Amino acid sequence: MMTDFPFNKEKAIASMLHICNSLGGVWDKYSLLKILYFAEQKHLARYARPITGDNIIAMEYGPVPSISYDEIKYSKVNPQYFSIEDNVVVAKSKANTDVLSDSDLECLDESIAENKHLSFGDLKKKSHDAAYNWTVQNFGENQTIPYTEIAKAAGASENMIAFIKSTSENFNFSFDE
Repeated sequence: MMTDFPFNKEKAIASMLHICNSLGGVWDKYSLLKILYFAEQKHLARYARPITGDNIIAMEYGPVPSISYDEIKYSKVNPQYFSIEDNVVVAKSKANTDVLSDSDLECLDESIAENKHLSFGDLKKKSHDAAYNWTVQNFGENQTIPYTEIAKAAGASENMIAFIKSTSENFNFSFDE
């Protein structure tokens, strides 16, 4: 059973810009992506859907929104949005918050407030949560963490987990020809 959601690049860029802008326009890649992960986790547990639909990968230093990571790491994003030098991300424009829902912004802002002061080590420890550990134990590192496990790690109820499964199945439904 798949528990995938479609990736929305526009929301991913808006989310990363919102995080950077909220933190003064400059932030390190690792912390930026961890703040995004924790926002995704909150949103899943509360609203049964992720913000960006990114694949969350269990990497050595914890869960990483994979496509967003690649956008930043390889500077694939349009240079009108970010400049990246070493581990520093600089926002070059304001976030298009019109593409983000009120609940997206709520979870992004909570994640920013909760995680902006955490060190690399603290973020690593916090993100090596039950979802990360479950994935590494069952599939190994560098594998996709199921959204249901991410929601469970955030305390989602069994009813919410069932709803996440149902919602993602609807996104992945196709007719056989």
